Amino acid sequence: MSSASRPVSAAPVSVVMTVLNEQEHLPQAVRSVLAQDYPGPMEVVVAVGPSRDRTQEVADGLAAADDRVRVVPNPSGRTPDGLNAAVAQARHEIVVRMDGHGELSEGYVRRAVEILEETGAANVGGIMLAEGTGAMQEAVALAMRSPLGMGAERFHVGGEAGPADTVFLGVFRREWLRRVGGYDPAFSRAQDWEMNHRIRQAGGTVWFTPELTVTYRPRSTFRDLARQFYGSGQWRRQVVRQHPDSVNARYLAPPVTLALIALGAAGGLAWRPLWVLPLGYAAAVTVGGAWVARGHAPEVVARMPAVLTTMHLTWGAGFLRGPQR
Repeated sequence: MSSASRPVSAAPVSVVMTVLNEQEHLPQAVRSVLAQDYPGPMEVVVAVGPSRDRTQEVADGLAAADDRVRVVPNPSGRTPDGLNAAVAQARHEIVVRMDGHGELSEGYVRRAVEILEETGAANVGGIMLAEGTGAMQEAVALAMRSPLGMGAERFHVGGEAGPADTVFLGVFRREWLRRVGGYDPAFSRAQDWEMNHRIRQAGGTVWFTPELTVTYRPRSTFRDLARQFYGSGQWRRQVVRQHPDSVNARYLAPPVTLALIALGAAGGLAWRPLWVLPLGYAAAVTVGGAWVARGHAPEVVARMPAVLTTMHLTWGAGFLRGPQR
């Protein structure tokens, strides 16, 4: 069958991903792509940065074992550079973004391509389904799936299908990646949100559907969690600088919360009623965390207040600081 007459559900697909220090998760991530029940041609393009572990060797081994996998270099190791490098080497007109920490759900690619055709969207995506093993990862995963942890963004907590500001990862019509110039290399983080903003400004539709899920493995230590959320806050601040119309209450809540806690803690030394601010926050994350973790093991419940506090306050601090130029 020629490419002109091939059904859209069998249109050739390029799955792109960029990885750095991902020897542990990369094999399962790639396996979840190769196991898709997709009826058309599919390739996986992996851009590998200069890792401190065996990621390069693992990626090369995956490519040697399956000719659908190709490896390209990402000398800078930065996410937007790697994604742009992988897209540049991709052969096909439908581009699926994948993450080295993720696993695609069954039927993900097939259904995403169908929804692209049904909706005429520029980008289709679904839910970032955080799942963990062990008490710490499980607590972080629960927090990331909760409005108390991440706000009401549909790609975290679910919701009805329809147009959205952004989605997790995404399945793109390549013509839209060309039209907006791909991922902005100035954004070490938040590059998905920023590019989806440009797509919407250019008249394209970003479509969310709860039918699509990608399993995500969260950070397993407080140090890694704090670094992740501090960086996310920094780069969301840069998105707001570059696109002032993108600011909303959800993004301002963490830095405002941090400022109020600091005000209450310091000001309470002079006027004790101000201590209600940090004490009220502590009570909120303790009670709210217990609700979010209800039904789970006691060690998960015990970690939840600290997990929520780390997520909120490091994100807020990063947003107030902004990225270093």
